[in-house]
Amino acid sequence: MIAIANILVPTDFSDPAAAALRYARTLAAEFGSRVHLLHVVGTPQIGWASDIGSLSWPELLVELETDARAQLHALVPADDPLAPRVTVATAIGVPVERILEYAANEHIDLIVMGTHGRGLVGHMLLGSVAERVVRRSSVPVLTVHGAPAAAQPVLAAEPAAVIAAPA
Repeated sequence: MIAIANILVPTDFSDPAAAALRYARTLAAEFGSRVHLLHVVGTPQIGWASDIGSLSWPELLVELETDARAQLHALVPADDPLAPRVTVATAIGVPVERILEYAANEHIDLIVMGTHGRGLVGHMLLGSVAERVVRRSSVPVLTVHGAPAAAQPVLAAEPAAVIAAPA
């Protein structure tokens, strides 16, 4: 049997990320796994302003990281049965790099992450963190789409999922 002791759920707090967390919760219950919730605050791109208002970029990034940590804790409250097996982490940097670094350092067995499915043009313009993680990860990656916007108010249909194991 394959052991899945540690599941990483990188989140950007979107609907697809929430769907990924639902999958991870189910897998964690089945395998008795720890769930690692990670949010990466992306670093500013070259050409961005050196400060916003009275905050410098380093101060702003630390503030964003602090806010993200609070949001991560809210995803699995202390009274949730999963809470004792949840690790919350934040990082600052390039999301793909920080996700893969965290997976290696924390001995992650499976990454479960949301994907936005933007289509060809959106993918070419914005890229895909999930796709780059799938391509570079040394552990299997389960990608999960959120429910279609039109179906959300009416149906709570399970989102589609795709799993990729490293070659």
